[in-house]
Amino acid sequence: MSEVSSNHHQDIERCYDFIEASARIGCDAVKFQLFKIDKLFAAEILKKSETHRARKQWELPESHISLLSAHCKKHGIEFSCTPFYLEAVDVLAPHVDFFKIASYELLWDELLIACAKTGLPVVISTGMATELEVRHAVDVLKSKGCTPTVLHCISSYPTPQNECNLATIGYLRELLDCPVGWSDHSRSPEVIRRAITHWQSSFVEFHIDLDGKGGEYSAGHCWLPEEMQPIIEEFSKIKEMDGEPGIYISPSEDPDRLWRADPSDGLRPFKEIRSKF
Repeated sequence: MSEVSSNHHQDIERCYDFIEASARIGCDAVKFQLFKIDKLFAAEILKKSETHRARKQWELPESHISLLSAHCKKHGIEFSCTPFYLEAVDVLAPHVDFFKIASYELLWDELLIACAKTGLPVVISTGMATELEVRHAVDVLKSKGCTPTVLHCISSYPTPQNECNLATIGYLRELLDCPVGWSDHSRSPEVIRRAITHWQSSFVEFHIDLDGKGGEYSAGHCWLPEEMQPIIEEFSKIKEMDGEPGIYISPSEDPDRLWRADPSDGLRPFKEIRSKF
């Protein structure tokens, strides 16, 4: 899943470009964020910090939501969004395929419950959380009938490779009995490969920018489409090679089945075709 975050400039056409780019490079879903600065930060912080007040220009207009959902459907990609205030859940519910809860909101039970009550799937990230906090969030969601997908996450931007601690993915899978994946801030192909091939992440999230001009690109954790596309293509091929568990007759080997040794005399091929040879 690609995460647009605050790279959209409030421009609906640029938002459409993010959706189209995500679909083109092979993403299954694209995610936006719905927040209002005065409902994200305490008044004391906004009063004293011009930097935080300036983030108002990063807000995604609520009027964009239905348009983004329709554009995702048009391009065959799922639409998700992170709600950062309670009313946002109701705004998003008719339009999103699933909710994503950010690491910073993981402790907010009321938000978790509101998302779970919609009946839609929920994905959560675990950045900065203790094991107790993660277990509590999962328990809150499960108590409302929602088994979340849990993404191991390190909330530093970008995340150094030696701090990714991907072994946590396997640990969370055993601990929580939930689908588990990786929310990437490393911008490292090696990290993505390891999370998928070794730790069997069922879900990978990454931040995306179109052109290096997004509001968050300079922090160093956002991928460009041309950087991520070959990685997605690589794992599409791996998925194709892995197939599905079970013993199957492959189409390419089916013509040779009757050329095996006949169980009655141990000679090839089966007797039923010897006379026709």
